Amino acid sequence: MRIGIIGTGVAGSLLAEALQAKPGVEITAFERAAPGDHAEAGTGLNIGPNALKALRLHMPARHASLRAASLPWERWFIDLADGTRLFDLDMRDVAEEPGVRIRWSELYRLLREPLAGRTRNGHVLEALEEDAAGRLVPVFRTAEGLARDGGFDLLVGADGRYSRLRALTAGEPDSLPLNVCIWRLLVTDVADCPYDDYGQWFNGPHRLLSFRVPGGAVYIAGAFPLPEDGQIPEALKTPAAQRALFAPADAPPGPAVAWMLDRMATEFDDIHWARVATAPMLRQAAGGRALFLGDSAQAMVPTLGQGATQAVECGVVAGMVLASGGTADEVAALRDPRAGFVRDFSVEASDTLRAGADVVAGTRAKMQPAFLAKLRRLYTDVA
Repeated sequence: MRIGIIGTGVAGSLLAEALQAKPGVEITAFERAAPGDHAEAGTGLNIGPNALKALRLHMPARHASLRAASLPWERWFIDLADGTRLFDLDMRDVAEEPGVRIRWSELYRLLREPLAGRTRNGHVLEALEEDAAGRLVPVFRTAEGLARDGGFDLLVGADGRYSRLRALTAGEPDSLPLNVCIWRLLVTDVADCPYDDYGQWFNGPHRLLSFRVPGGAVYIAGAFPLPEDGQIPEALKTPAAQRALFAPADAPPGPAVAWMLDRMATEFDDIHWARVATAPMLRQAAGGRALFLGDSAQAMVPTLGQGATQAVECGVVAGMVLASGGTADEVAALRDPRAGFVRDFSVEASDTLRAGADVVAGTRAKMQPAFLAKLRRLYTDVA
């Protein structure tokens, strides 16, 4: 069986690693970035305990290498912007092991290393053709011009939220906006940072999220509701406007928020701005000849940090199924119910980010048995 993997992000790299030594399976991975180029991934992320469990059960060597390259995610706390504590959770109360905190660039380097001999870099998918046997033939734009490779019995779209393979086989998906802006920043001047593990700080529905990552850096993300038109007002893209969103009006900010706002203002030009949105879930197309993993299949809102985490689950499960001779249908049967639950729960947990939200009541509800039971299911119920 000949399998082509479009994109060597999280899901694509894990799938390729799981299949590369399987007899009877020929793997070729295609990546638009140049070899060793991870510069597009300039911030940090947290990976949930469920991803670590999937790796521990099915890819223990990768589990060990990820642990060694990251910091543990052992605690999740939520404060108001003045420092009032609302929520404090030991991750081991709802999971079998902690998650991790890591830089995106380091995660990509770690996952792509085992695939160096099987990846064709600098390949941007442009079109699809079929050979005489009905197998898919991808057409790529490269530095030398257009290049064809095929045919493939299965093409795997692991090329992210704006998957070109999905667009070519199933059309462009609709965007389902949450009407929330999120900005991201990686800060490297962190000697006086007053916190370590995963924290969130709310000023009304305006939320800062931050944690340390390896290499002496801190990841900061800001989120706030957008106007009804869903656009990010240019007037809000200034340090003063952002400070007004996240600092309490009737009290001084707590030490953590004051520190983040100072760093945000100093490094404002490095902020990456985006609008939070999902898309309809799709696992396969082209009669089962195209399979979608990670954000290509199930774009997540970032509230519970499940984007990369679900991509790990996708890569591990698809590798397990395809290595045993399974099909795209069998991958879908395992992944779709699970991904659907995680997507719905992530949207539900975004209630405190919406305009007019009662942040105190909404956050305290997350310490109640119903929400904690869903967290346990999220963090432990993997294939």
